[in-house]
Amino acid sequence: MLEKIIEWSVNNRMLVTIGIFAIILAGYVSIQTTPVDAIPDLSDVQVIILTEYPGQGPNVVEDQVTYPLTTAMLAVPYSTVVRGYSFFGFSLVYILFEDGTDLYWARSRVLEYLNFAASRLPQGVTPQLGPDATGVGWVYEYILDGGDKYDLQQLRSIQDWYLRYELASVPGVSEIASIGGFVKQYQVEVDPLKLQAYNIPLQKVRMAIKRSNNDGDGRDRIHGTRAWLHHVNRRFGKSAGRHGPKQCPYSVRRYCPDSSWSRASSRDCRMERRRGDCRWDYHHALW
Repeated sequence: MLEKIIEWSVNNRMLVTIGIFAIILAGYVSIQTTPVDAIPDLSDVQVIILTEYPGQGPNVVEDQVTYPLTTAMLAVPYSTVVRGYSFFGFSLVYILFEDGTDLYWARSRVLEYLNFAASRLPQGVTPQLGPDATGVGWVYEYILDGGDKYDLQQLRSIQDWYLRYELASVPGVSEIASIGGFVKQYQVEVDPLKLQAYNIPLQKVRMAIKRSNNDGDGRDRIHGTRAWLHHVNRRFGKSAGRHGPKQCPYSVRRYCPDSSWSRASSRDCRMERRRGDCRWDYHHALW
């Protein structure tokens, strides 16, 4: 067999030469067009559903959030595995699809079934899809160093409200995850003994805070050739400053009297309690 191949090649030198050049050209084209990854993406096509349920334990999250979502996602076309994980305050559901399934087609199918399953969840619980990225998509890490000018809370505010939006506009970036620092928040610490003394239910305190963070409008007033629109600013955010929460009862007087509110609770701008720590060269840092 080998002798016949050699004999044919000798007798057909032109065809052999053309075949060699064709193979070289095909190899060159393949090298130019074949995508090369530093880390080949061998992960499955998956869609992640994140659902936050603040203040609830894993058992409650499993019964009221994770189980309804996992059972609904079992009917998604071309899905192979559905995994649900319940944690304190949030739930994660992973839907894995067959090889070759388009990622954005899978996300659209999951979103359709998610709209149906959302009606079976508790009131106020809204599930959302995770980023359209894989486990090997973590490609860049950076650290914010404020020196002696900015503390960890200020760096976290710069990261969450300025820098992350600039990075999100870069092509190919699907998510920016912040690690470390302190999240600024308004906290209301309620004294249960004083609430009982002033006969104020905790639900009314929550309703008062909720109502005080909304603006209101009134009727217009005609003055000559001009119309004046009345606007009620009841927010205690940036415009109200650091002591804004103390102005809360003025807009919800029917829920909590001013004197009782001030005596039964304390309001201040503090940092959210952290469950972990991030360090760079043995110092606290923000990633």
